[in-house]
Amino acid sequence: MRERLGDWDRAVFRRVAVTDWPRAEGVLPRLSRTADHSKLWTGTAAVIALSGVGGPRARRGALRGLVAVAVTSALVNTVGKGAFGRSRPVLDEVPVLRRLKRLPTSTSFPSGHAASAAAFATGVALESRGWGAVVAPVAASVAFSRVYTGVHYPSDVLVGAALGTAAAFGVRAVLDARRRVPPAQPLVEAPALPDGRGLSVVANPGSGSAAFVEEVTEALPDARVTRWDPDAGTLPELLEREARRAWEEGGALGVFGGDGTVNAAARAAHRYRVPLAVLPGGTLNHLAQDLGIGSCADLASAVGYGHAIAVDLARFAPARGAGGAGGAAPEPGFFVNTFSLGAYGDLVEVRDRWRQRIGPWAAGLVAAVHVLRHSRPFEARVNGRTRSLWLLFVGNCSYHTLGGGPGGARRFNLADGMLDVHLVKAGRWARTRLVASALAGVLHRSPVHAAARGRRLHLSGIPEGTLCSYDGETAPSPTALLIDKPAPPLTVYRPLPAWLSGRPLT
Repeated sequence: MRERLGDWDRAVFRRVAVTDWPRAEGVLPRLSRTADHSKLWTGTAAVIALSGVGGPRARRGALRGLVAVAVTSALVNTVGKGAFGRSRPVLDEVPVLRRLKRLPTSTSFPSGHAASAAAFATGVALESRGWGAVVAPVAASVAFSRVYTGVHYPSDVLVGAALGTAAAFGVRAVLDARRRVPPAQPLVEAPALPDGRGLSVVANPGSGSAAFVEEVTEALPDARVTRWDPDAGTLPELLEREARRAWEEGGALGVFGGDGTVNAAARAAHRYRVPLAVLPGGTLNHLAQDLGIGSCADLASAVGYGHAIAVDLARFAPARGAGGAGGAAPEPGFFVNTFSLGAYGDLVEVRDRWRQRIGPWAAGLVAAVHVLRHSRPFEARVNGRTRSLWLLFVGNCSYHTLGGGPGGARRFNLADGMLDVHLVKAGRWARTRLVASALAGVLHRSPVHAAARGRRLHLSGIPEGTLCSYDGETAPSPTALLIDKPAPPLTVYRPLPAWLSGRPLT
C-alpha cells in the first residue's frame, strides 16, 4: 500500500509538471510567495475586518482564521515535519519559469502553506459563508501552487489541508465552549415558546448582515420577525408596539441588533413586563455573550424550553433641577451594560461619525487616537466629593476579568443589584499610565484608577455639554444624576449549560 501511494504521488506530481497551464506562470509562483509566513492571510483578515462587509460574524471568522493558522503552523512545523522527514521533490521535470527563487529548506511532509490556507479558509467559512466563498478559491490556488512550483508532492498538500481544516474546527470548539458560559443564576418563570411561537422579534438589519437575520427565521420558524424600516417610524416605537402585542398574547419580545437596539428593547420589555430574548446581531454583543448566547440556535433552545433568568436594568435619572444641554427636558435613561461620562462619550461620537466611511473597527481606532490627543478632563462631585476625571464608568452588575489579565471582563450574575463603578482620575500622564497598566494586566494597581461597587451613585456639578454614553448611545448629560436600579428586574431567556440540558458534553 505504501509503495502504491508513493507511485501515485510521484505520477500526479509528474503529470502536473509536464502539463501546460496557460497563464499560470505569472500567477501561481507569485501567489505562493505571497503566502509565505501567512502574509496573505493576515492581509486578507485585515481587509475583512476593516471593510465591515459581513458584519460581526465576518470579523469573528477572520480572527478565528488567524488563530487556526497559528495553531496549524505550530503543529506542522514542530511535530509534522520533524516526525516524517520527507525529502522535497526533484525539480528536473518542473519548468524553470515555475520554480521559486528561494527554495524551502525544511522537509516536505506535510505542506505548511496548504495547512495554513485551509485553516484560514475554514475558519472564515464557519462564520461567514459569503467571505468563505471568496477566500476558498484563493486558498485552493495556494495549495495547488505548492505542487505546481515543484516544492511539494500532492500528498503533502492533501494532508496539510486536512490538518488545517481540523485545526479550524478545533479552534471553533474551544472558543465557543469558553464564550457560551451562561451566568450562574437560578431560573425564573418564563413561557415556553417552541419554535418561537408567540415570540415577536424586531430586527435591526443595520446592526448585522442580512444572512444572520435569515438565520433567525431558520432557528425560530414560528416567530414573527419584523425588520425595522426607518422610513416607517422610529425603532423605539416599533419595539413598543411589538412589546405590547407580546403582552396581549402572553408571549415574549425578541431583539436582533447591537447594544443600542438591545437597550431600547429592554426598556420596552420592562415597561410591559414581558420576557426578552436577545439575539447576537451587533459588533460586540455584550449582553448576549454574558447570557451564553453565541448563535440563534442557543436562543432557540432557551425559548423553546422557557429557560430564563432575572437581569437588572440600571437607571440614570436626572436630579431635580438638573437641566440637560440645549434646554431639553431631562428624562430617566436606562442601560443593560454600561454607562459612562467623559472620554468614552467622545470616542463613541467620533467612531459613529467614521463608521460608514471606513468600517467599525477602523473607525474605533481613529476615535481612540482622537480621544487620546484631544480629550480633556472634567470635574464633578461623586457622592459629594469633588474629583477631576478623565472618565467615569458604571457597569450594570459586577464585572470580573477572566484570568486576571486585560480584557475579557464578564458578568457571572446579572441580577446582583450592584453597580460596578470605575474612575480614571486626571493628572500628569494619567492616560499613558492607565493604558500601560491595562496592557500589563495590573490595572487594579494603577494610581490613576479607582474602583468600587455599590447600589446607587450620586453625581452632581457635571459641566454642561458633557457627553454621557450608555450601551453605545450618546446624549448630553444633565448636571446632576442619580444612578440606581428600579424594580423588578427583566426576565431574559438564556440557554442552560450542556450538563443540565441533556446535550452531549462536546
